[in-house]
Amino acid sequence: MLGGVSLLVGAATLDLSTLWSDPAQLQVVTVSRIPRTLALILTGAAMAVAGLIMQHLTRNRFVSPSTAGTIEAAGLGLVVALLFFASAPVLAKIGVATVFALAGTALFVGLIQRLRLPDPMMVPLLGIMLGAIFGALAELLAYRANLTQAISVWMNGDFSGVLQGRYETLWLAGAAAVLAYAFARQLTAAGMGEAFATSIGVPYRLILGAGLAITAFTTAVVVTTVGAIPFLGLIVPNVVTLIAGDNLRRTLPATALGGAALVLACDIVGRLIIHPYEVPVGTIVGVLGAGAFLVLVLRKGNRYASA
Repeated sequence: MLGGVSLLVGAATLDLSTLWSDPAQLQVVTVSRIPRTLALILTGAAMAVAGLIMQHLTRNRFVSPSTAGTIEAAGLGLVVALLFFASAPVLAKIGVATVFALAGTALFVGLIQRLRLPDPMMVPLLGIMLGAIFGALAELLAYRANLTQAISVWMNGDFSGVLQGRYETLWLAGAAAVLAYAFARQLTAAGMGEAFATSIGVPYRLILGAGLAITAFTTAVVVTTVGAIPFLGLIVPNVVTLIAGDNLRRTLPATALGGAALVLACDIVGRLIIHPYEVPVGTIVGVLGAGAFLVLVLRKGNRYASA
């Protein structure tokens, strides 16, 4: 239903009665509206799945690409790619961003495993601090190369420029989400801890690395193509797992649908608030996500206080 509404909402007015007989209106739908709707669905589904994988593998409900430094690391990789590989194709830039996102995520996971923080709320704070460092490095490089305005766009997801031929790389993020579903049972076992996973024959470190690689690749593709969507991987997985539990085989499809629905809804609202202008999706999701993150922190704090 939200996808259908997305096809009808925009700066250009569509008349359904003359849609198939008017070449101009038909072009608006095929070149702009359908690609944009598909991009919204792919982005929402893939980033929600990435957040669920991170939360499950780290066994912390506060962890997501936004609170683990993954998004900022991917942005740093994109800046490096533009500085040193400016003429490279988009897939090459995605590859560089993926390497940086994977390295940043691996550093985050290594730190929380080594430090063994007693308070789960300290884990996302560590990730936010790590992300701030990556963001500062990206800003420094962008400032020296006169790319400051460009990096501000990448760090706030916006679908206003999505057209046919400019979104197709997002299918790679969708493929990564499907791959995660194929390994759902192994990821579920890895989320139970190394001892449990090893006892049932699951290669814990291999599955952990695969899960982090899927998360890093998904984040890199989304940041490179449409920009960052903050807290998307935090809101949806928490809501879905609260209802459906922690079995990834069961929760991954619902998480993907929930992420797509949230991004579609936020995009529709963003197009209607100041019509015919737009508010970026990243701004709306960021406001909702910040509120949800605050609620989670307060609930966890109240639980500790009552204990």
